[in-house]
Amino acid sequence: MIPVGEFRNLGSEQNQKYRVLKPWWDVFSEYLCLAMLMIGVFGCTLQQITQEKIACLPSRYTSPTPSAIDCSHIRTYGDNDSFENPADPIIIEVKGRKNDLDIHQYVFVNAYCYTRFVHWFAKFFPYLAVIHTMVFMVASSFWFKFPGTSSKIELFVSILGKCFDSPWTTRALSEVSEERGEEKLVSLRRNTISRDTSEKKQTDEEETAGLLRSSSVKSNPERKVPEPQSTLTALDKKEGEQAKALFEKVKKLRTHVEEADILYVMYVLQTSLKVLKFLLVIIYTAVLVHNIQIVVRCKVPPELTGFNIFCCNHNKAPLFSKLAYCYICFVGVYGLVCIYTLYWLFHRPLKEYSFEQVRFETGIGDIPDVKNDFAFLLHLVDQYDSLYSKRFAVFLSEVSESRLYHLNLNYEWTANKLRARLARNSSNRLELHLPMLSGLPDTVFELSEVQALKLEQVKNVTFPPSVAKLDSLQELSLIYCPAKLQLPAMNFFKEHLKVLRLAFESVEELPLWMYSLHDLEELHLNGPLSNEASRGSGLESLRDLKSLRVLNLRCNLTKIPTSVTDVALQLQRLSINNEGGKLQALSILKKLSSLVSLELVSCGLERIPSAIFSLSNLQELDLKENRLTTVEEILSLQHCQRLTTLRLWHNKITYIPDHIAKLHSLEVLDISWNKIRKLPSRLFYCTKLRHLDVSHNLLTSLPSEVGILQSLQFFSAASNSLENLPEELFMCKRLRTLAVASNCLSHLSPKVGSLTQLVRLELKGNRFGALPVELRDCPHLTLSSIVAEDRLLEQL
Repeated sequence: MIPVGEFRNLGSEQNQKYRVLKPWWDVFSEYLCLAMLMIGVFGCTLQQITQEKIACLPSRYTSPTPSAIDCSHIRTYGDNDSFENPADPIIIEVKGRKNDLDIHQYVFVNAYCYTRFVHWFAKFFPYLAVIHTMVFMVASSFWFKFPGTSSKIELFVSILGKCFDSPWTTRALSEVSEERGEEKLVSLRRNTISRDTSEKKQTDEEETAGLLRSSSVKSNPERKVPEPQSTLTALDKKEGEQAKALFEKVKKLRTHVEEADILYVMYVLQTSLKVLKFLLVIIYTAVLVHNIQIVVRCKVPPELTGFNIFCCNHNKAPLFSKLAYCYICFVGVYGLVCIYTLYWLFHRPLKEYSFEQVRFETGIGDIPDVKNDFAFLLHLVDQYDSLYSKRFAVFLSEVSESRLYHLNLNYEWTANKLRARLARNSSNRLELHLPMLSGLPDTVFELSEVQALKLEQVKNVTFPPSVAKLDSLQELSLIYCPAKLQLPAMNFFKEHLKVLRLAFESVEELPLWMYSLHDLEELHLNGPLSNEASRGSGLESLRDLKSLRVLNLRCNLTKIPTSVTDVALQLQRLSINNEGGKLQALSILKKLSSLVSLELVSCGLERIPSAIFSLSNLQELDLKENRLTTVEEILSLQHCQRLTTLRLWHNKITYIPDHIAKLHSLEVLDISWNKIRKLPSRLFYCTKLRHLDVSHNLLTSLPSEVGILQSLQFFSAASNSLENLPEELFMCKRLRTLAVASNCLSHLSPKVGSLTQLVRLELKGNRFGALPVELRDCPHLTLSSIVAEDRLLEQL
């Protein structure tokens, strides 16, 4: 058998488990149920241990109508009552009268009368009290056991307890207390500074200024002081991992519990059932309680004893009557508590829960409000102890989560691990690239050799004063990574940062602090900028960047922002990738007199803008992925006397006019990925050409004038329909790369051996039967640098 102590321990454990979801009225109801149960158990025990439940005596009165005889003449005398009055009716009863009844007849009559004439309520009241109390107790725990709610409640209580006991909760709240303490000290300090030292006061306020935030970063608007460095000891790795797991569980719990309100409905249903049960019990108990009588009249068949009327005394009636009235009082109080619970359920907004008070007390301003079952459970928890909600809110805050992840980052990303990721970028700077981290590790600032820092999709980036340790830093890339700066970091970037690359998803994420970088030389912006957005918060402040030399915009503009003209005198490189949108009103380009390089990519241009012809210092022009079909106006490019690079690739150009020969200074020409069928012979009178790319066109032949290009080093005619190559091509002695893959060539001239500078040869995708052995005369050409079919290479 299972010991009773096991049930007691089990009940205690269950009560302890869900105690946070039991408000005061539920706890009070449990005590009331316990008192009512004790009443019932006491009555049942008393009835079991007492053998004689009723005692009956025959009445000496006879009457032609026995039903008229009752026991009303019997009275109970006290100790001070007198028997001397002859008028007293009790004199009629003769003491010591023999009724000729033996003990067995009395036993029979007692049992008969108890069974037939004692009211059922008087007999079974203790058992009814026990049953009703058990029903009340079961009803109070119904929603804890219901299949649709028990799993949610158990998960919530488990996670709530872990969040309450987590070391991270204590650390986060302690940090907040320190911050708010420092806020008060700063405020006190400001209030005590005299008016005569206003200049010093301004300096102090700058030193204690808040973070310079991008507009996309969530923050508490009331807080204006920087986050202090925590002096607490760091969590160990195990505790940090446990806290991270808790954050994930809280997110899943919120998604799972916040979707419906079944818990609220079940609690309302449970309370309503308790009220109905209370009304039923209180009504029928109050109606039947008077049936617990001390004296009971009993009619017995006279042939059994010779008497037909017996007067019986119910021994338990006095005590049961008192217990019944006491039980009614407890049930009444229980019902009032249930009615108050219903009032609380229907007159409070329990389907929404706001952490406004918690935000004010903790200073964590990004704790989200919750609703439905999640909100209802938190309202119940508040009835137990509001401290639970306060500590649980730490795990709903993104700021708290980012702090934890940042702490764990320092364990994971050591200085040695970060140093192993250093590599040279396209600008030949030593770059540290950190993609998709939960924060910026503090160990980054220990790598003083870093010249370029690239952060890609890193969350909650804050540059602290320790960024000043990166004394070699010149380039910063924030790819979909909003960042905030503390004032010392801002001053450091002003002095050291030369290149800034930003990619963003909305114009609100564009950090306003970039306009304070007065020594910035290069600015690269990639995001949904538009002329409408730029009026409010986009590019109107470029005029402050007095040292800007390079501006790269990848966006969707209808026209070049007028603010670009504010830096026109010093701007040397302008690159606009309009992602297919049509760029109009290009006359503003005339003002960019210092421009050396211009890229207008995917701008929907149908002809070369005339404003370009006024740029006398222009050296590079790139018009990639536009809608150019003809380039007759290319003649006007001769006014750009310094133009050396012209890229017209990825357009729909069908022919090149002869007057391209007027571009005497041209060194690089890229007209690949067009629809050109024939090259003009005059093209090859641009004798300074070093790089010529005519690949991916519709060419069937090459002019013999190609041999004029004695400075040619790179030539590509791949992916055309060439059937042969002119012999003059092999007169270009300085040729280092020759690409004629994917054509219809069947023969390669042995004169290819005269290209002594050749280092790369692309022949794959033609009809060659064999390659000339003269390729061996190219001293810098190796098999690995020849791109051709394997069978051709095996023959060499």
